[in-house]
Amino acid sequence: MTGHTLLRVLYGGTFDPVHNGHLAVARHARDALRAEVHLMPAADPPHKGPTHADAEQRAEMLALAIGEEPGLSVDLRELRRNGPSYTIDTLRGLREEIGAAAPLALLVGADSFLALPTWRAWRELFDYAHFVVAERPGNGIARDLPEALAQVAEGRWADSGVELGRLAAGRILLLEQPLHPESASEIRRRIRAGEPWRDQVPPPVAAYIADHGLYGARTVTSGPL
Repeated sequence: MTGHTLLRVLYGGTFDPVHNGHLAVARHARDALRAEVHLMPAADPPHKGPTHADAEQRAEMLALAIGEEPGLSVDLRELRRNGPSYTIDTLRGLREEIGAAAPLALLVGADSFLALPTWRAWRELFDYAHFVVAERPGNGIARDLPEALAQVAEGRWADSGVELGRLAAGRILLLEQPLHPESASEIRRRIRAGEPWRDQVPPPVAAYIADHGLYGARTVTSGPL
């Protein structure tokens, strides 16, 4: 790790529920970037409708999913703040805690990154953090950027996580992700329909969903051992 400052990565989302795909993305970023990944559930995501499980339940499921796994943690700052979870507010508050020089990155999906110009004060985000864009193999999102984002992104592309660790903010790294089939909306649909779903979430999360009757889960009485 000589010459490389440990990078802090924020991975936000509704996590409604957290599933194996979320964990695969977080682990891949942790390992590829030699980083600490902080999974950050949104309280009131401005770009989505109401969540299906409440903030406390989603936070508890995240904690169960991560357990004591090294390099992964849950960051509850957006749940503690009133009102919509605007990323610019989150980054400003975090910078007050960690200082201006510590390397910090946002881990976002390709679709979210392409929609960045719809975010509040989106150009300012690069003053506070790097962007790590999780893309599917062969996606090539750099060719598909809207004009305003392409202009801001010019000259910001990073070649490696080491580069992110040397700077506080302002770079963009494309990180190919392992393909994973899980989808929170599909898992919720499967639960409502009574179709198999448990193999798509960590076992403690499956137990929590069943115990709390989330997403229309029906309590199943155990059969003979």
